[in-house]
Amino acid sequence: MIKVVFIDDHEMVRIGVASYLSAQPDIEVIGEADNGRTGVDLVLELRPDIVLMDLVMKEMDGIEATAKIIEQWPEAKIIVVTSFLDDEKVYPALEAGATSYMLKTSKASDIANAVRNTYSGQPVLEPEVTGKMMMKMRQKQPVLPHEELTEREMEVLLLMTEGKSNQEIADELFIALKTVKTHVSNILSKLQVQDRTQAVIYAFKHSLVK
Repeated sequence: MIKVVFIDDHEMVRIGVASYLSAQPDIEVIGEADNGRTGVDLVLELRPDIVLMDLVMKEMDGIEATAKIIEQWPEAKIIVVTSFLDDEKVYPALEAGATSYMLKTSKASDIANAVRNTYSGQPVLEPEVTGKMMMKMRQKQPVLPHEELTEREMEVLLLMTEGKSNQEIADELFIALKTVKTHVSNILSKLQVQDRTQAVIYAFKHSLVK
């Protein structure tokens, strides 16, 4: 039997969802709270298998409540059940330690399945939340200095690795010597190196030379 504590300040939501969950043969709602502060105490007292957590509540919101529960009981499995999908709620809730993220517009059966999956160690995220997290992960990917180089600057850098002078580079690319000097200056700046030698070393170190 999966034991659940439901924390939500909307009584009708609690009654509806709790009634549906309690009717399931493998789920039992063992406690309810109408605010985060009371909810934290209840969860730490009862130690349920799953916590259903609303986010916007009086006295203490769901994000703070989640963080406090995880701080004192890191193994807790918390499912956010909310109406909000904005970045100011999604990221902080997951960063606070929530395992799964569901919407109140979800079917009661979907929430029941989320309880089962989360209990078995499989986080459940609304598709929109998954998309947001993927976007955030991509944004967090560090950009390497050479990825800031333009196509022409990369060409100049590769010719530099061949030991060519500025004039030789200008002749090969059919551009003015002044233009080559500008490209070299930009390359040094973007790669955060002091001179041509360091730029060449950077290129070999990062396997830019084929």
